[in-house]
Amino acid sequence: MAQDNQENMGADPTAYWAATKRLTVVLLAVWFLVSYGAGILFRDALDNYSFGGAPLGFWFAQNGAIYIFVALIFIYCWKMNQYESKFRIKE
Repeated sequence: MAQDNQENMGADPTAYWAATKRLTVVLLAVWFLVSYGAGILFRDALDNYSFGGAPLGFWFAQNGAIYIFVALIFIYCWKMNQYESKFRIKE
């Protein structure tokens, strides 16, 4: 059974796991910067600009973080499909 798993994983299962962890960390960092950074930490600087009639810091806190979060979900799915094909996880 373990051998079947090895064959399914491709040549290097640790590379698959490393790629998955790296992707997750990068996407979480982007999510943190957009939601906490743009919405709270950099709000005063961003409020000098406006988007859709609202200060940009406020817009990120209310709308932008949600849009970015949804985009990150799609990016995660797209990249994981690539990783699964590259490391032969799915058939």
